[in-house]
Amino acid sequence: MQPWFLQVQCQDVVLEDTDVVKALAEYVSQSGIEVLVLGAAPKGGLLKRFKAKDIPGSVSKGAPDFCTVYVISKGKISSTRAASRPPPNVSPLRNQILSQASSRHDPSETQTPPTSSSKDWLKKVIALNRSPFTHRRRPNGKSYGELSSPDTDISFVSSGRPSIDRLFPSYCDSFEMGATPRFSNFSDVDRQSFESFRIGRKSADSTTPPELSYSSFESDMSSPSQATDEVEAEMRRLKLELKQTMDMYSTACKEAISAKQKALEEARLAEEAALAVAEKEKARSKAALEHAEAAQRIAELEAQKRRSAEIKALKEAEEKDKVLDALAKSDVRYRKYSIEDLETATEFFSESRKIGEGGYGPVYKCYLDHTPVAVKVLRPDAAQGRSQFQQEVEVLSCIRHPNMVLLLGACPEYGCLVYEYMSNGSLEDCLLRPTPTLSWQHRFRIAAEIGTGLLFLHQTKPEPLVHRDLKPANILLDRNYVSKISDVGLARLVPPSVADNVTQYRMTSTAGTFCYIDPEYQQTGMLGIKSDIYSLGIMFLQLITAKPPMGLTHHVEKAIERGSFAEMLDQTVPDWPVEEALSFAKMALKCAELRRKDRPDLGKVVMPELERLRALAEENMSHSTLYSAGPSPTNSQVSMSQ
Repeated sequence: MQPWFLQVQCQDVVLEDTDVVKALAEYVSQSGIEVLVLGAAPKGGLLKRFKAKDIPGSVSKGAPDFCTVYVISKGKISSTRAASRPPPNVSPLRNQILSQASSRHDPSETQTPPTSSSKDWLKKVIALNRSPFTHRRRPNGKSYGELSSPDTDISFVSSGRPSIDRLFPSYCDSFEMGATPRFSNFSDVDRQSFESFRIGRKSADSTTPPELSYSSFESDMSSPSQATDEVEAEMRRLKLELKQTMDMYSTACKEAISAKQKALEEARLAEEAALAVAEKEKARSKAALEHAEAAQRIAELEAQKRRSAEIKALKEAEEKDKVLDALAKSDVRYRKYSIEDLETATEFFSESRKIGEGGYGPVYKCYLDHTPVAVKVLRPDAAQGRSQFQQEVEVLSCIRHPNMVLLLGACPEYGCLVYEYMSNGSLEDCLLRPTPTLSWQHRFRIAAEIGTGLLFLHQTKPEPLVHRDLKPANILLDRNYVSKISDVGLARLVPPSVADNVTQYRMTSTAGTFCYIDPEYQQTGMLGIKSDIYSLGIMFLQLITAKPPMGLTHHVEKAIERGSFAEMLDQTVPDWPVEEALSFAKMALKCAELRRKDRPDLGKVVMPELERLRALAEENMSHSTLYSAGPSPTNSQVSMSQ
């Protein structure tokens, strides 16, 4: 409550000292203070951590024995130390405060309180009695305990401070007697507050000056019923505020419970989602592991098949070598000529008899037994000439076919081979050199004959035979333009399993002529019967275009795409059946595919188409097989040496 309301005279005192306890104790002793009220901070974790000094406790112990010390904490009395003897009769502080009050106010003001309603006064009294050390806030924001002037304070209460009973004795009596029944619904706390108010009034000092009683204020509070009505209204308002506070608390609790449930639900959903993702990842990992195991099993099976094929190929190669050795020792299927017979027939290998120069020796034309023959002589310094010579003798002596050059005999000691003489030279002579032009009927027939001879080599028993050097220069033409395959010196026998399966027979070195060699065979050394199919496709394109082999497949493909394929055909032939030639060219392009697996089968795909074209050519065959006549070149057998 305000000091002017209780008529308490206060004074602000500032003490300067380094020791708080000592300064307060000395001031209390010198001023004769009877009651000392101290505030104590709550004993929280921060004070415990910093181990702050207990100043109120120290002051209680060090204060004079005539001073009663109250220690307040959180609005309640936490400890009390009562006085053990009466205070001194003379109090310098009381006299100083009373003298200041008498000089500041006139007598009329000190005996009458300020004009205020009984309602406000009662509210202040109730607020003061609810808690002696806590004060409610006024509408202007200031507490009732604040001082009305800057030079007063209630920090120290001396024995000269009048009590409530001294100020308003008559009102307290009437309030005690008449208002008690009206407060039957007060709480225990309120009753205790009023009881303490009554006891404090009765125990107050009887020496209160008569001038501090307010006779005029008693007249203002003559109607206690009105004051009690105001108190009840205040109680109802407080109950309403309490109810609103409880409702707000209940709403906050409900919201907290709802938020907690929502958080738990979100956590549950997140956990379920995480478990679902984990299950998916687990299933995916399991599938990947199974796939890897399956791939590993397939790889192991493929490796096992490859090892089996290699073992089988080695066994078949050993058996082949045994068969060839047995044939070489037991049977010779060609006629042996002496070197004297060959020297006599060739006039000691005269230059006039020479018709060409091959890769490993010259070729001579002569007569043996009144039959025109071609003699191929191995040059002494020819690389791998002896092995090729032996290979050609072994192959040609064991085979007989209308489209294979016939080996008549040999002189093994000097490396000489005797062939039948092919009067019209090689296919290369007829296509790329100024020789009589072949009609389209002859060209289709020659293609079918080459395919037939090559299929014969591929179907050789017990093992297929791969030519490895198929080209127009190794296709010879007799006097009736019947084509025959020659120069099998590079031919190789491969096991049937190698010829039919994906796995190919590996050669340590590639052999053949550039532009005709199978690209896969050239890169990997893997040899198969389809290695000859690539060479056959290039040669078929040359047969209808009469152009060099370099880039020929690309030019033909572009011409077909542009629709100008007729311009690619050999223009020396005037009556090409363009549709049939286009079908023939497309088949040749398939044979010349870069990948071996994309090439067609010779017996099942290529030969049926070649037989159809040969039948067409025979139906349209005219009496004139050549468009320009002329003698056959004397060097027509040069291809036999290549």
